[in-house]
Amino acid sequence: MREPIPTVTLPSGIMVPALGQGTWNMGESAATTRDEITSLKTGLDLGMTLIDTAEMYADGGSEEVVGKAIEGRRDEVFLVSKVYPANASRKGAVEACERSLKRLNTDRIDLYLLHWRGNYPLEETVEAFEGLKAAGKIEAWGVSNFDVNDMDELLSVPNGGNVAANQVLYNLSRRGIEYDLLPWCQERSIPIMAYSPIEQGRLLHHPELIRVAKTYQATPAQIALAFLLERDGVISIPKSSNAQRIEENRDSIDIDITDEDWAILDAAFPPPSRKKSLDML
Repeated sequence: MREPIPTVTLPSGIMVPALGQGTWNMGESAATTRDEITSLKTGLDLGMTLIDTAEMYADGGSEEVVGKAIEGRRDEVFLVSKVYPANASRKGAVEACERSLKRLNTDRIDLYLLHWRGNYPLEETVEAFEGLKAAGKIEAWGVSNFDVNDMDELLSVPNGGNVAANQVLYNLSRRGIEYDLLPWCQERSIPIMAYSPIEQGRLLHHPELIRVAKTYQATPAQIALAFLLERDGVISIPKSSNAQRIEENRDSIDIDITDEDWAILDAAFPPPSRKKSLDML
């Protein structure tokens, strides 16, 4: 029997699964749409009910795939999407959100993120987000690819303290946020969403990760996900269009890594000893 998926609590008090589903590169080809929809539905069946997408992914195609996958199951899903910085003006964010809602075939987005910082003042984007929240179009808003200085600035603008999450690149080979951003967010109960948790597959060929995985009769991807599941306040959003891999991702929750093997992973993927620029893909 599988262990339940751990949860992360958002500032609103809503609990979401610490293991969700990403959709980067979905929606780019009609030939793969059926498999993408099947994999997302498989994840929902397994309790991975947080789905992350963005208007940028496949120029809206990813949101359309998600809309088809959640049809008839909307209330099961915690839906995350993101707005382009170029659309993050007072008026543009509202219009972009409306387009996303149409593609997703829903009346609300649970968490709406600014994809990265652009030229519009944070105060203006936050004002747009708060307006969308008041209108019931979104339930909460957050940011993506924000470092500590960006977060400090965000909290200084009106209603900036309502930020509900920060989505950043974080995995075994990209541990820079552990030096400052992760503890900063943990102290303020702002969840981190970890995108590309297996470094788009590049992590999977690392010899030490392979060796540790064999110890647990697991895949390297499962160990990489188990690493993130150990972190407080971190939500991991692996992407897969393969239903079997979705099952494997779900089973990463059952892996209990010993202190000795954590030490081996720390030696192979050292935590940061100084401030680093925020990694992005």
